[in-house]
Amino acid sequence: MASEYIVLAVGAVAAGAFVFRDAIFGGSPKAPPIALNQKTAIVGGGDPRDFVARMKAGKKRLVIFYGSQTGTAEEYAIRIAKEAKSRYGLASLVCDPEEYDFENLDEVPENCAAIFVMATYGEGEPTDNAVQLMQNLEDSEFTFKNGEHALSGLKYVVFGLGNKTYEHYNVIAQRTDAALEGMGATRLGPRGEGDDDKSMEEDYLEWKEKMWPALAEALNVEEGAGGDTQDFVVTEETQHPLEKVFLGELSARALNKTRGIHDAKNPFPAPIVASRELFRVGGDRNCVHLELSIEDSGIHYQHGDHVGVWPTNPEVEVERLLHSLGLWDKRSTTINIVSLDPMLAKVPFPVPTTYETVLRHYIDISAVAGRQTLGILSKFAPTEESKKKMEALATNKEHYHDIVANGCLRLGQVLQYVTGHDIHIQPTAANTTSWAIPFEVIVSCIPRLQPRYYSISSSPKAFPKAIHVTAVVLKYESADAPGVPVRWVYGVGSNLLLNLRYATSGQTAPMVAEGIEPERANVPLYAIEGPRGAYSADSVYRVPIHVRRSTFRLPTNPRTPVIMIGPGTGVAPFRGFVQERVSLAERTIAKHPETGISDWGTMSLFYGCRGANEDYLYKDEWPEYAAKLGDKFRMHVAISREGPRKPDGSKIYVQDLLWEDRAAVADTLVTKKGYIYICGDAKNMSKAVEQVLMRILGEAVGGTAAVEGVKELNALKEKSRYLTDVWS
Repeated sequence: MASEYIVLAVGAVAAGAFVFRDAIFGGSPKAPPIALNQKTAIVGGGDPRDFVARMKAGKKRLVIFYGSQTGTAEEYAIRIAKEAKSRYGLASLVCDPEEYDFENLDEVPENCAAIFVMATYGEGEPTDNAVQLMQNLEDSEFTFKNGEHALSGLKYVVFGLGNKTYEHYNVIAQRTDAALEGMGATRLGPRGEGDDDKSMEEDYLEWKEKMWPALAEALNVEEGAGGDTQDFVVTEETQHPLEKVFLGELSARALNKTRGIHDAKNPFPAPIVASRELFRVGGDRNCVHLELSIEDSGIHYQHGDHVGVWPTNPEVEVERLLHSLGLWDKRSTTINIVSLDPMLAKVPFPVPTTYETVLRHYIDISAVAGRQTLGILSKFAPTEESKKKMEALATNKEHYHDIVANGCLRLGQVLQYVTGHDIHIQPTAANTTSWAIPFEVIVSCIPRLQPRYYSISSSPKAFPKAIHVTAVVLKYESADAPGVPVRWVYGVGSNLLLNLRYATSGQTAPMVAEGIEPERANVPLYAIEGPRGAYSADSVYRVPIHVRRSTFRLPTNPRTPVIMIGPGTGVAPFRGFVQERVSLAERTIAKHPETGISDWGTMSLFYGCRGANEDYLYKDEWPEYAAKLGDKFRMHVAISREGPRKPDGSKIYVQDLLWEDRAAVADTLVTKKGYIYICGDAKNMSKAVEQVLMRILGEAVGGTAAVEGVKELNALKEKSRYLTDVWS
């Protein structure tokens, strides 16, 4: 599965927590790094979980709580804090809610306010770190220090992060707002709702311009009281031993080569033990199958889990930005970065490091440049003409959309575009104007490069020492934009995996000639050897990963029938589901040869692709699974560009096959109390499937889709018998 809300056009610092012992840095650096994830005690002692005491001790007038699963909500929380400081001189305490208690939420001082930046996760659920917060807000039995479930003196602000292609759009922000309002708290300005399917960034920008005046009036502050303040200090260092400089390592343990738990804070460099192309060789699309060894890693997974792959930026964008920032000749210089206010802006990656490493491994320079970032950088334009062009992009929403959004321009490309350079040729010092942008501004403006998540396509019962990844490679043409000809745009994570597939197969990736239109390369080039060659040692390529748990699971009782709907790479987790049942069936038959799996429920898989010989994923495997499961496995395949059509000549998709099999579907879900799973596209496929399901369920109980069908579908969801793993 793709990441929850990781497509962020612009951002501030993505928070990451790192503990680096002083010994890592050696010597006496000019500005020693901060140990970022140590809980800071209140000055003079006190409870570190008491956020009100911390507000008072630090003279903070805003407390900002974020409910974040992948880091995006945290980035927006930090952006709000920074803008409060720069516009109004207001200091903020940015809080991970699971690190604090909420009994004293009613004791937030009258001249202060609480801001809630809340993402909606999964099936309308709070993010993991916001579960307790939501329980406290919504539980009428929960009492604050006033002895009541009331917050009549609290001033608050809410901004939500969601995606309209999902059913429960921004429901957590809505519930937060309703709970606070119901307890008598006063909202300042409108509730904000960002839509990641359209433009989270534009929704945020529009909302904040209405929110700030309301907050300023309520707190009696005036704009202009803050002024420009920087978040970080970057210093060039010469005394650090090279072996103690981070060159792309994602944790101190990776740098020091010490063992430890492998998770999101310490990813495991998994050896690639097998790889192959799943689409027709020679076609214009790619789908990569990788098998990643987790032997001796301590990593365990279950069917339905997600694997997070930590990517790097393509080399052409690293070089482009190094030239644009005038850092090409200093690219290997060691730098240290210190936060001037660790409670507001944490250094988002390990230090000391180098300029080149930051741009390659740590910040997301491959995202479409955001409007607010362009506004911040416009003051550093090398000429008056380029400054005017940059300001026009930053201030005119339609102009920005026509040029940057439609053109899919990354930051380095925008810097070249406004100075009149050709973004289609290999960037060099000769064809790139240098901007005098302080590197601390770059670190502050560009968010951390986040992992890309994929549904694991294997079962630990069949492959206990390996995780399988099935990834379609993202490559598409940009929309036509004035002054920016149409060109190919490449997804960061999937094209890295394609690079690795070519390398592990001993093939040379089909690149264009060096120096000519790098954006039209068949595959962008990545530094796949990793820091210090760590990802290519002993002729074995590796990729850093961690596992994210999921609730997308088969029922524990194999007698329960299941329906799985997964066209395209949506079939990935269902390959793991089927492997899970095959492994269990083999053991069951060996133990009970007479009865075997005769009382098991049926697994019905609805799959779709374009062509039988073009993109039919794992085509040779399904008959093998069917042979082992017998009549307990049924597969329905819609081949949209071949074979039969509907009477009106339109193509047949998975939802059409579902309707054709409606009697069996109704029997499975209504009579036999089975489970149904959907994986794949949220915008079109999953909605079309839901419409068909409501029709089937409504008719099965003698009613209509609009009434009884909706009721039956909601009942399945409430009982966790309807599960989705979808993305937009």
